[in-house]
Amino acid sequence: MDSPLGRVTAVLGPTNTGKTHYAIERMLAHRTGIIGLPLRLLAREVYDRIVAARGPSVVALVTGEERIVPPRAAYWVCTVEAMPQGMGADFVAIDEIQLCADQERGHVFTDRLLNMRGLHETLFMGSDTMRPSIAALIPKVQFARRERFSDLTYTGSKKISRMPGRTAIVGFSVDNVYAIAELLRRQKGGAAVVMGALSPRTRNAQVEMYQNGDVDYLVATDAIGMGLNLDIRHVAFSATSKFDGQRIRPLMPHELAQIAGRAGRYMQPGTFGVTGEASPLEDGLVEAIQSHTFKPIDRLMWRNDRLDFGSPEALIASLEAPSTELQLTKGREADDLSSLKTLNQLETVAVRLRDARDVKLLWEVCRIPDFQGISHGEHTTMLARIFGFLHERGRVDGDWFARQVKRIDRTDGDIDMLSKRLAYIRTWTYVAQRKGWVDNDAHWRDATRAIEDRLSDALHQALTNRFVDRRTSVLLRRLKMKEGLLADINDKGEVTVEGETLGRLEGFRFHQTGTASPDEARTVRQAATQALRPEFHLRADRFYNAPDTEMDFTEQGGLMWGDQAVGKLVKGAEPLRPGVEAFVDDEAGPEVMQKVTRRLQHFIDRKVAAAMDPLMAMSRDETLTGLARGFAFRMLESFGVLPRADVAQEVKDLDQDARGQLRKHGVRFGQFTIFQQLLLKPAPTRLRLVLWALVQDLQEFPEAPPPGLVTVPAAAGAPQGYYTMAGYRQAGARAIRIDMLERLADLLRPADSRGGFEATPDMLSITGMTLEQFSDLMGGLGYNAEKGERPKVKPVSAKSDTPDEPTKTPQETPVQEPAETPPAPPTEVPGETPAETPVIDPPEGPATPPTEVPPEMSGQTDAAAPAADAPAADAPELEVFYTFTWAPRRQNNRGPRKDQGRDQAREGDQPARKGGKPQGKGGGRREGGKGKPAGDRGPKTYEAKPKRDKPIDPDNPFAALAALKDK
Repeated sequence: MDSPLGRVTAVLGPTNTGKTHYAIERMLAHRTGIIGLPLRLLAREVYDRIVAARGPSVVALVTGEERIVPPRAAYWVCTVEAMPQGMGADFVAIDEIQLCADQERGHVFTDRLLNMRGLHETLFMGSDTMRPSIAALIPKVQFARRERFSDLTYTGSKKISRMPGRTAIVGFSVDNVYAIAELLRRQKGGAAVVMGALSPRTRNAQVEMYQNGDVDYLVATDAIGMGLNLDIRHVAFSATSKFDGQRIRPLMPHELAQIAGRAGRYMQPGTFGVTGEASPLEDGLVEAIQSHTFKPIDRLMWRNDRLDFGSPEALIASLEAPSTELQLTKGREADDLSSLKTLNQLETVAVRLRDARDVKLLWEVCRIPDFQGISHGEHTTMLARIFGFLHERGRVDGDWFARQVKRIDRTDGDIDMLSKRLAYIRTWTYVAQRKGWVDNDAHWRDATRAIEDRLSDALHQALTNRFVDRRTSVLLRRLKMKEGLLADINDKGEVTVEGETLGRLEGFRFHQTGTASPDEARTVRQAATQALRPEFHLRADRFYNAPDTEMDFTEQGGLMWGDQAVGKLVKGAEPLRPGVEAFVDDEAGPEVMQKVTRRLQHFIDRKVAAAMDPLMAMSRDETLTGLARGFAFRMLESFGVLPRADVAQEVKDLDQDARGQLRKHGVRFGQFTIFQQLLLKPAPTRLRLVLWALVQDLQEFPEAPPPGLVTVPAAAGAPQGYYTMAGYRQAGARAIRIDMLERLADLLRPADSRGGFEATPDMLSITGMTLEQFSDLMGGLGYNAEKGERPKVKPVSAKSDTPDEPTKTPQETPVQEPAETPPAPPTEVPGETPAETPVIDPPEGPATPPTEVPPEMSGQTDAAAPAADAPAADAPELEVFYTFTWAPRRQNNRGPRKDQGRDQAREGDQPARKGGKPQGKGGGRREGGKGKPAGDRGPKTYEAKPKRDKPIDPDNPFAALAALKDK
């Protein structure tokens, strides 16, 4: 701790003694210097003073969120946490050194006290309570006592209504500050607001308003106690306790003195007292504040600065190591250490910590302050994301970083919203300031600074609008004078009248902002109505003549004009004739309302006519008669998409002529769905879902699946009928597009669904699924999927060792076609048996059971099958396959099927497969030929057509086809 560098001086004393001014003079007397300050607000103030004296080319400003470093920087103005280490400056100064005792930041100030030195001179400025601790820790230190320039007097308790001008009222919570400022607005005309969370730009604008005399009162937190130089004559405490992050505690005497001391500048005397619910101060406390005599600080917060980055555990241990000095003690666990412990427990982070470099990087990320004030979990989640980027890529992902910044770049909202955005942008400004953390860091530093400036200006305006009645007085004066008011509307829709921003105009609705009382709101509304009346009529004319391309509807039924909401869709008398509700203020008048409503109705009518043209054309076709016309009406009611199971009887009743008439309008009779192909495109689907949601009276409209996807995950809790309207059919854990499902049905039609079949590459290609996903899909369609394993067939070499018997490739092997394939499993319709299934056109009919291609006909011979007793070392590689059989799930109250006898004949337990369990009812394929598992196939025989246990039922829809084939 003893240092041979330069002279060390502790300049101690109460407030208003000129300590900071003295430090600036001493720094400018040297060639180079660094000064550390407790707040970035104070750092900015000192930076401006030095720039005014020496110019911006030699002065640097470094805080957590701001970095201005010219190439020839000689004087560095920093927050204490951001002070650069090891620069070797001639002069070093630390202000408010008594913060060494602070529970949260104290260890940083203590580290600077022990380790920061100037080559020629070092200054520590602060309260005289630090004298014993500094004397014990810093040998050969010199002390300089400075006395207050003016007197400080206690005046007792006063009501806010009796406060003198040039008064600062101090609160210790945001709500308390806002409540006092609102009361001052009503009783005194307004107040400026100063809080530590404000940006320097917002704080300076508020202070300027106070210093210029626009308002005579200042409402602030204890941030004004940290060296901010304001023209304050009286300081009133609205409370003498505050929440310190863990509990509500009374303020220490020296903390009260630090704040009260802001009253009186230079030679002007100051006073202090209490107001509101604060109890009068005790005589002993008053005497201590006026004489600045307090109990010395004998314990300084400390944290080890010799860190071990060998492992996360070693780093944590080094950070928690105790001090050997009695005056140094560990304070409350800092946020960075808490974040380190949490991230070290995350598996995604722990696996990346391979060496000291990784641990050091993690520590740098953990030191990002929680400016946002979010929960510990949310903060560490964000830190883990940033660490992941830096560890994998060496940079934070540019697109991700840009999205985080872009969503904050908004100046709308109230004071709380703007304050939150300012806190959020501080995080990303901090990240951008870190060297090498983002690409094009100079750009992002400027961008985040520009956003902070815009938000700061917006926050200043919001604070002024809420807590200063200047706008209201101007508007009332003009309204009383019966003068016409003209509104100025910028490109963001912000409405300005007589230089005062009243609110924002969105479409044909005015949203006022900044009003804090009913009286003020009424005044603003009255002024805005008078000023905006001509604008409403001009906008209505422009909107009525606007092309449809400027309008659109949202998936929640909103109606947009550009980026502005102007109405919404409502349920109409017919499914394809929705109504509209315009968003128009009553003050705009009935003429504007009628014009906007009429234009919106024209737009949506044309939108429906264009998107649903095939459906509308079918409904207008006079040539459709009888059953075809009735079926067309059903299609109209269901927006062009009908599950076949819902209209099984109607389809059965349609003759070929009626079907032909419907096919002319693009109606496709699929195995699962009846639909018009053109209506499955993204635009009609999006509109169909909105119209269907209106008819169903849904509170929240489901959105259309992303276009171009064959399957999508099945969403839990989707409204009944949603997937049909979206053009999909749910099957298992996913939903498949209905047109692709029909293509799949075409491939399933020749498959042997009774004996069992395997998925072909074409089936998997159509669905875009893996074999496991495909098995789940087939299960949702009514098939039983049985998993098995078999030796994987290796491709046969082009060159054979036996040229006399060349091996055929699978393409050269003829596939034996059965003379007749049994009918496919029909789509189950509640209340119907398979015999009642309607006749289906051959090109579009249901899938018929496939004939399995035996292994010897697909390039696999018996010789390729491994012997049962082959040694384990020569065991062939196994592949997984699925065997699908038709296994529809039926209700218990269904009547017996006509082929029930055949089913019962197969109910006995089947022989066990090799290496598997015995197959019971319906489980597995039959013995012999196709019934054997793929891994145990022997020679197979095939019949021209399957044997029947019973004669064909004459009512069966395939009876006619079978009779023709018999002939």
